[in-house]
Amino acid sequence: MPEEIDIDRVAQLARIALTPEEKEKFSRQLGDVLTHIHQLEQVDVSGVEPMSHAQPLANVWQADEPRPGLPLEDVLRNAPAHRSGMISVPKIID
Repeated sequence: MPEEIDIDRVAQLARIALTPEEKEKFSRQLGDVLTHIHQLEQVDVSGVEPMSHAQPLANVWQADEPRPGLPLEDVLRNAPAHRSGMISVPKIID
């Protein structure tokens, strides 16, 4: 069984204020979580190979094929400022 939870310390670390009723409720809930974790620690996983994902990952992106872009007029219509067919942005480096 896990040790007693210092709910005041947990609340301080989380920077939250708890009422006495909330302290009792959250202390009990955190205790239940820690008890469950303690049970998981008892499982023999010596024959289980480490993995980063439970399911195999596959690239689900569509093929990258060239296609026509937006017409210049449509792009510039959404720009806050433009000149000489380019979007104009404020200077950020001196």
